[in-house]
Amino acid sequence: MDVRERTENMEYEILSQYAAKSRESRRLREETKCPFRTDFQRDRDRILHSKSFRRLKHKTQVYIVSGDHYRTRMTHSLEVAQISRTIARGLQLNEDLVEAIALGHDVGHTPFGHAGEGAIKKIIGHFAHNEQSLRVVEFLEKGGKGLNLTFAVKDGIVNHTGKHLPKTLEGRIVRISDRIAYLCHDYDDSLRANMLKPENLPQEVRAHLGTESSQMITEMVSDMILTSMGKGDILLSSKMQEVMDAFRSFMFANIYHSKTLAKERSQAAFLLEQLYKYFMQNFAELPAEFLQRENCWGKQQIVVDYIAGLTDSYAVQVFNQIFMPPIGIMVL
Repeated sequence: MDVRERTENMEYEILSQYAAKSRESRRLREETKCPFRTDFQRDRDRILHSKSFRRLKHKTQVYIVSGDHYRTRMTHSLEVAQISRTIARGLQLNEDLVEAIALGHDVGHTPFGHAGEGAIKKIIGHFAHNEQSLRVVEFLEKGGKGLNLTFAVKDGIVNHTGKHLPKTLEGRIVRISDRIAYLCHDYDDSLRANMLKPENLPQEVRAHLGTESSQMITEMVSDMILTSMGKGDILLSSKMQEVMDAFRSFMFANIYHSKTLAKERSQAAFLLEQLYKYFMQNFAELPAEFLQRENCWGKQQIVVDYIAGLTDSYAVQVFNQIFMPPIGIMVL
């Protein structure tokens, strides 16, 4: 019996009857098993070492112009993973599966956060970052080969948002943990940016969650564990769901759709719109690896893949190279 087999056996002994078991996982293309890691652990490692995950460190969470201590898409994903693992352990579900889903759920996010996502959606009619995340891990990573992740991980990634629930409880943990993470850390970043003060929070939110982001996370995570324990679903209590909804409505009204950040959102949308138009007209200027996929996916999809994969800083760099005149230093 190797290390992987021992771990797989332990899952049946320790985990809940509702937990996903790595021995039962399947991939589109079957592979030789690793002697040390379960399939879910291998998926986690593949995502962690992927280019798309590394790029998240330079992609906006909320604040486009920010300092060292504001969240990025990468730190958001890490926080979702930590919250998800805590809940999974409390419910005796599969921690490796929730970690893999959490780390991969945003790898398809555009530069400039939801402003970028909205811009691409406006241009082509339909674009959703969860669908693009699935596209990244299935088709775009590893030079077009994809990561060949297990079906359970891919299901959790594409259904972490949207109208369909993940099939596994682990995926449903990530779906709610994503919301817990972004509400609390975006609130924390908004305090740092002086866009909010604790007393601005709705009274109901302050009464049930407090005003410290760490306390807020603890309250929601605790409620989630206690409410879901022994059940075949992942739930919040009706009261906590009501409080979370109030918190979310407040954040959308005061931060995500705030007039203060409107200029940055508009600038980001303009930049991506111009890049899209340029590369649709000058398709041959895309990197070679993208040009090779034209026959498979068509020009529009390839241009969208390229733009969506850019980091904030590289998108600005490409824009400047294309549209801004070079300014040299005159030597007298």
